[in-house]
Amino acid sequence: MLFLLLFNFFVSISCSKKSDNGSGPPPVTVVTPVKSDVAMWLTNADKSVLFQKQNVALAFSSGANSNTTINVDTTTSYQSIDGFGFCLTGGSASLINSLAPAAQDALLSELFASDGTHIGISYLRITMGASDMSAADFTYDDVPAGQTDVNLTSFSISPELTDLVPVLKKIIAINPAIKILATPWTAPVWMKVNSTGNNGFTAGSLNTAYYGVYATYFVKYIQAMKAQGITIDAITPQNEPLNPNNNPAMVMQPAEEDNFIKNSLGPQFKAANLSTKIIAYDHNTDRTDYPLDILADPAANPYVDGSAFHLYIGTIGALSPVHNAYPNKNIYFTEQYTASTGDFAGDLNWHLTNLIVGATKNWSRNVLEWNLATDASYGPHTNGGCSTCQGAITINSGAVSRNVSYYIIAHASKFVRPGAVRIASPDEPTLPNVAFKNTDGSKVLIVLNSATAPQTFNIQFNGKIVTSTLNGGAVATYVW
Repeated sequence: MLFLLLFNFFVSISCSKKSDNGSGPPPVTVVTPVKSDVAMWLTNADKSVLFQKQNVALAFSSGANSNTTINVDTTTSYQSIDGFGFCLTGGSASLINSLAPAAQDALLSELFASDGTHIGISYLRITMGASDMSAADFTYDDVPAGQTDVNLTSFSISPELTDLVPVLKKIIAINPAIKILATPWTAPVWMKVNSTGNNGFTAGSLNTAYYGVYATYFVKYIQAMKAQGITIDAITPQNEPLNPNNNPAMVMQPAEEDNFIKNSLGPQFKAANLSTKIIAYDHNTDRTDYPLDILADPAANPYVDGSAFHLYIGTIGALSPVHNAYPNKNIYFTEQYTASTGDFAGDLNWHLTNLIVGATKNWSRNVLEWNLATDASYGPHTNGGCSTCQGAITINSGAVSRNVSYYIIAHASKFVRPGAVRIASPDEPTLPNVAFKNTDGSKVLIVLNSATAPQTFNIQFNGKIVTSTLNGGAVATYVW
């Protein structure tokens, strides 16, 4: 595809609308565009270049040299891609919604449109009720202590109507096809047993007597969001079901999630004629036995679309055995945070290697970083919630700056569009890479130079090569 040959006759403008330190837009740089078969978008580890289209001539030729060669092979394809994005927590939504209308519209276009210099986020994870990155604890059926509401007469998504729902409606107007995954951090406190702190929002587990009621809670939530014009594509029954220490949190052991899915959630989704996918687990890759136990249950298996993972513990290679055991079930990567104490270069390297390259090369249909937006103090968050989780963007008194996870996701989200398929490219120890083919025929190759010194390498396609050089720690996306 040679749509790039005459890209922009007069001006090349950086996609990074504000620099990493939150300064204003860079000045327009007038250049003479060169003819190129391949577009290259670059981020350097030292932040000297932040997701900028390069005005370089990358022309395929039949020449040969001794460089490492990354051969992109469209004849071998793997999983389809649903998208790349972030978790739009309640705190993120409140910060975005606090912006002045013009600034909010500009930011949402930058994030969710895919034309021009926009980064094209195509997948979101939202929270059912509060997460630890909400200003306070809540669910959709909170009643006074000691009371229950087995008929869910108090159920309401009204806490979301102030920020989350309005922001989602604006996002959907920009990208009507965006996929949305919803996840609870806890059931209503009155449904739990053995809860500990924070008025019962921390720890505890779902009372077996309320499995059916809680399944109805999910159904009512999906229907209520649909009434707002928001389609929930998928749910997971519980965020980090083996983590009792967050606020909110709820523990759900493998046998408990299995029973909940096969006896309550799956049948109620079917009875309500819901097409929303049920994705199991949603926790670290060190416990792949958890989703495998559920998938091995013939009563639960038909209701389960696949398994979701985080990588705070474990290795990304653990995803492939889960895929290989149940190749008709999907793999998703649904959360990884970047810390306020982290290093831009180190985080860029680790997340590109393990998530953008690693998760997709191990069959994941998506890659989601954690919180989309935080304030200058890494909030809002609950009492005991994450105080070092850095958003992809920082919103501070109306000013917006971009952080490392913004660039991590942008290198994939803008170019690898929903419906793309992963295609073959070789594993190179110091040049981690992954390739895709979009439905329009365009090819995308994402390459990281994980070494400290510059590397020159070839990209080979259909027997011809182009040669490119990346500085140590740099990442580039190539499109042709």
